[in-house]
Parts: sequence; structure tokens; C-alpha cells
Amino acid sequence: MEERSVFTRFSKYSKLIIITLMVLMVATGCQVNMDPISADTSGVFNHYIIFPFSFSIKFLADAFSGNYGLSIVFMTLLLRMVLMPLMMRQQKTQLASRAKMAVIQPEMNEIKEKYKEKKSSEDQQKMQKEMMALYQKHSFNPITSMGCLPMLIQFPILIGFYYAIMRTPEIAQHSFLWFNLGEPDGILPFLAGIVYFIQFRVSQIGMDQKQQKQMAMLGYITPVLMGVFSFSVAAAMPLYWTIGGLFLIFQTALFKWMYREKQLALNTALGNK
Repeated sequence: MEERSVFTRFSKYSKLIIITLMVLMVATGCQVNMDPISADTSGVFNHYIIFPFSFSIKFLADAFSGNYGLSIVFMTLLLRMVLMPLMMRQQKTQLASRAKMAVIQPEMNEIKEKYKEKKSSEDQQKMQKEMMALYQKHSFNPITSMGCLPMLIQFPILIGFYYAIMRTPEIAQHSFLWFNLGEPDGILPFLAGIVYFIQFRVSQIGMDQKQQKQMAMLGYITPVLMGVFSFSVAAAMPLYWTIGGLFLIFQTALFKWMYREKQLALNTALGNK
């Protein structure tokens, strides 16, 4: 059976862990004050993250003749475009890391085979030292190769925008299309789930079969979590998720096209291992 380091295991499920933590934080409220936000609300996160988002939502709603639905749509698209360079950096980092891993994998397997029957703590320490020397030889950092930093940077921004929507009471007093923004809707949760499932399927284009299997759990759980949670919140939230998901479909397809040659070369290299 193929051995994997703790870094490989974490990298495999890192996105699922982060997304699950985000959903749990949002679902529980994480002990965040849910009172209406204002310029006088205390707290660094409230003052510098949530309130600017809330102010922007109201400002754009006024610009759109009081249409808070359009304001949320516009703000979501704007936010995603601002975060797009971070996502591009993450894509490039992951491709570069997987390319390096394809190169050093044979040497890693040799080291593992060398210490396969040696289970003492001293031998395990020697194996770890040889692994670290191999990483240094190829300038490979197992931590940064996970590509999680861009996701962690996005975390407070996306959570802040969520709370800005929830803590702007003016939103709940308006309707958009067929639904009331301040009440749960029976259609939007399905749309949000479907959109994120499509985004997952698009993300699998060009991946080798091994990586597709690794991402399968994330691809099926995320849309379900989005859909189920959307039934218990005001319709403004699944509207935000649906628009964000549609943008992610475009973004994912664009990145696939931009890095298609690198992905093809990587798949070829992995296929020859």
C-alpha cells in the first residue's frame, strides 16, 4: 500500500476542512453579535470588515433605486473579481507543487522503501531527515504547496460579507425577483446546490482520475451543505451563494483554459510514473 505523509493527507482534504469550518461557523453564529451593524458598533472585525460591506450594500441599493437584490448581486460579483487574483495564485501554486511532486516522487518512494522494515524511532527520524533533505534539494515546501493561504486570506472577507448581509436590516424589508430577501425561499437552496455541483464538475475537467477520486468527497458534500443550510436562512444568503457560484463556474473554466498546457503536461508526467 502506498504511504503518504501527513502533508499529503491534509492537502487532500484541506479544502473540505476549511469549507466545513466556514459553514459550521456561519451556522452557529460563532458567538458573533447579530444586532444591526452601524458605524458605532464596537469591535475591529465589525468596524473594518462588516460595516464597510453593509455600508456598500446600502449605497449600491440606493444607486439601484432601492433594489437590494441587485445590490447583493453586484457586490458579490465585485467581491469575487477582487478575490480572483488570489484564486489564480492558488491555481498556479497547486500546479507547480504537483509538478515538483511528480519529479521527486520516485526518490521519495526509494526512501520509504529503504525504511519500510525499520520501525524504530531512530530510523523514523533518519527517514524524516532524508525526506527534508530531498525537499530542500528540489526547493519543495510541503506546507506552502498545499495552496491554502489564498483560501485563508479569503476567509474573513467572505465571512464578513455574510454577516454584513445578515446584520443589515434594510435587506429584509425588500423583495427581489419572486422571493422576499428577508425570508427563506424554497427554490434558491436547490439553485445554490446545483450551481456548486456544476462548479465542482467543471473543476474536474482535465484532472487525472486519481485526483478526481480524491476530490469526489468535497464535490458532493459542499453542494449538499450549501443547499441544506440555505433552507434555514433568509433568501439573501442563497442569492449571494448562487451568484458567487455562477462566477466560480466562469472563473474555473477560465483557469482551466489558461493553464491547460501545464495541466496536460502534468497529467502526462503523472501517467508515466
